[in-house]
Amino acid sequence: MAQNKLLLLFVRNPELGKVKTRLAASVGPEKALEIYLHLLQHTRDVTLPLPMHKLVYYTNAIDTNDFWPNDKYEKRVQPPGDLGEKMQAAFAAAFDEGYASVVIIGSDCLQLTDKIILDAYQKLEKSDVVIGPALDGGYYLLGMNRLHPRLFQNKHWSTERVFPETIHDIQELHLSYALLPHLSDIDHIEDLDGEDWL
Repeated sequence: MAQNKLLLLFVRNPELGKVKTRLAASVGPEKALEIYLHLLQHTRDVTLPLPMHKLVYYTNAIDTNDFWPNDKYEKRVQPPGDLGEKMQAAFAAAFDEGYASVVIIGSDCLQLTDKIILDAYQKLEKSDVVIGPALDGGYYLLGMNRLHPRLFQNKHWSTERVFPETIHDIQELHLSYALLPHLSDIDHIEDLDGEDWL
């Protein structure tokens, strides 16, 4: 077990009408929930065999009887605030608890693999920050070796400006950084092109 490494997973409780709302506008809330459950299962399958400590942050309630095994994933409720405040608090808690390398992912990326996550930790051995850019202008992964609060502040969350704004702050702080492959998040009906499980 990589005792000093932590993987944070930010997920939504899978409730009808409360997940994939932008996607639901096109496919309906039932199909959106089905798609989100598929994304959660993919994220679990990718992360389950990884050697580092894993912590699932739920939006509003801890579910001890879901498909995140309790013996493999620690479980907490996300801190209050906007997405940046939530992530900053989660990273701050992780470093306060003694972790040396912390990576966060969501559950929206079907292209994410265990190899990409492992590569993120390898890149953190030589860089201050690692980031996985999403094709929509956000990012699907962010990792660092100590807390840099500015990376979570004054961002236009859920827009195409998140990744460039984050890179700008990284450069302004004179931090070294490494990029992972560009991948696609599933947020809109167009993102589902080529997916044969629908």
